[in-house]
Amino acid sequence: MTARRGRVPAVSDADIRRVARAQLAAHGPEALTLRAIAGALTVTAPALYRYYGSREELVAALRRDICLDLADRLAAEAAELPEDGLGQLFALCRGFRRWALANAHEFTLVFASPQHGRAETRRFEEPFGRVFLASAGRLLATHDLALPPTDDIPDALRADLVGYQDDLLAMLAAAGQKFPAEKLDLGVTYLMMTLWARLYGHVTLEVFGNYPMRVRDPDVVFEALLTELAAGIGISGP
Repeated sequence: MTARRGRVPAVSDADIRRVARAQLAAHGPEALTLRAIAGALTVTAPALYRYYGSREELVAALRRDICLDLADRLAAEAAELPEDGLGQLFALCRGFRRWALANAHEFTLVFASPQHGRAETRRFEEPFGRVFLASAGRLLATHDLALPPTDDIPDALRADLVGYQDDLLAMLAAAGQKFPAEKLDLGVTYLMMTLWARLYGHVTLEVFGNYPMRVRDPDVVFEALLTELAAGIGISGP
């Protein structure tokens, strides 16, 4: 783009995000600078400041876009399965892993990068998190699961879990889930937290190649994890 002296070349928000996503996919989060994006758009950096006052603002916008895209993708996959919760939940786990492995730089930006000023970010509030939560809600509403005894929950976690429990119920209601509140006790809340931690931890190790040993067939390891997660809640298999 060229411009007359004193005028800022026209560039749209959509252009900026498109180029930023391309830079991210090709070069990783470190390549996301306003100067680099402006260069790819053949404009000067001030042209971008009309939309984003800083790199952090642009990164936040990209995070939202990526989460929305991921949510749409996972929801479409889940919609092709019976609404029993169980099949959908494990299909979502597999879909999340496939996406992470195929989009390592986007995964890094959303899940493995510090979010300055957002220490209280809770993944279930993001669009893809709501897809997982809706499936988990159906599973909890339709199956009798083996839950950890509340006596086994560390005392230091109880206050945090109570707050998390209230937020989960609110999110289930907002998602249109007719979920009986009495079924979401602290044991269920603790279970949901630990299941996500195991899934996220496994996928992160795989994306960054940090398995403690060489694995010839990572699919087998992941399916074994799902089997263990299912057995941990009293289900014979995923």
